[in-house]
Amino acid sequence: MPIRPLLARAITALTLNAFILTVAQASPAIVMTRDAQAAITPAQALEKLKEGNARFVAGKPLHRNLRAQAAAAAKGQFPFASMVSCVDSRTSSELIFDQGIGDIFNARVAGNIIDSDVLGSLEFTCKVAGSKLIVVVGHTACGAVKGAIDKVEMGNLTGLLQHIEPAVAEVAPRFPQRTSNDPGLVDAAAMANVKRALQQIREQSPVLREMLDRGEIGLAGAMVDLATGKATFLAD
Repeated sequence: MPIRPLLARAITALTLNAFILTVAQASPAIVMTRDAQAAITPAQALEKLKEGNARFVAGKPLHRNLRAQAAAAAKGQFPFASMVSCVDSRTSSELIFDQGIGDIFNARVAGNIIDSDVLGSLEFTCKVAGSKLIVVVGHTACGAVKGAIDKVEMGNLTGLLQHIEPAVAEVAPRFPQRTSNDPGLVDAAAMANVKRALQQIREQSPVLREMLDRGEIGLAGAMVDLATGKATFLAD
């Protein structure tokens, strides 16, 4: 076959593939709408996060036009889930759970602790803004947890770490040497800290407790492995 027709066919194929990729990237200018948010159940919201994390771990995130999503979401936001996660630079929930602009609320604070400000934020995201799920996200090798183990004292950080100390005290008897150099202790305390956060959300917010009891929202915890990005979910 002559070279020219082969070249033309190759160019056509490349152009088509480029067009398909462009459409795939551009069409997710789609953001969560009020109707879509209202229709999703807490169980479905959790499944969306699990599927997103599986894509992240596999290195196959969805193609999104984030600038177009930002423009669309400027008209109104209707996220389906609310996250409480750590400030650690390696644990962005938007990335780890492969979500776009307008998909999730994310309250980030060192050690993913629960206090009155976080609870107030969650009451807003769920009761006012319609989020269907709360997920508390901890992670391995958490620096805040290490600080709580070592009883670090430094400015306002001292008070923050005190929120984590009960989780450390809960698991410390299982470890002969109480030191942040023990990764087993650090990760066990981080897990206990997530579980305590779930309990605090139920106990300290009558607004959220009522929504949970009515099944209007769901509550779950997750631990993220920094080395792989894989999130292991803990049911409430």
